[in-house]
Amino acid sequence: MAEDSSKIPVSTDESAPSGLRPRRSLESLRQGIDRLFDDFGIGTWRPSFRGSFFDVDPLRRAKAAFSGMPAVDVTETEKGYKVVAELPGMDEKNIEVKIANGRLMIKGEKQEEKEEERQDYYVRERSFGSFERTFPVPDGVELDKVDASFKKGVLTVTLPKTAEAQKAEKKITVKAG
Repeated sequence: MAEDSSKIPVSTDESAPSGLRPRRSLESLRQGIDRLFDDFGIGTWRPSFRGSFFDVDPLRRAKAAFSGMPAVDVTETEKGYKVVAELPGMDEKNIEVKIANGRLMIKGEKQEEKEEERQDYYVRERSFGSFERTFPVPDGVELDKVDASFKKGVLTVTLPKTAEAQKAEKKITVKAG
């Protein structure tokens, strides 16, 4: 029988027993796909075929539990600036807001601990994470009147403009060339 030139040579891992080779390949593929989902911040999704909770890298679990940077909106009005940050699951005691060297800094730390005990099992999980965001403070802000409030997981920082900064706007007429 003549050798078919369209066949692709296949190499196998000869060191593994023949019954384990396909399983290792599938396990390796599953772990690679799991890492891909974790890298995209979808790590909290755990399909039932994932395997034991304990065979996941603990640092990856912590990273997935607190994915980092909060969503922030910065807006300007006639009277000032407003910075709104979404911080779900956090308390105001874990948030720090300060202005130093012409920069507004919002810093927070989230610590979560869950404990569940039933007749046939005991689970205790902890996750920790922190973030820090800084924004340049524009000229013309009354620093002594900056205010921060926190309600239902949303931090709002208002930076009022000085009277001079509010009047500093000048409309420029555009002339045809």
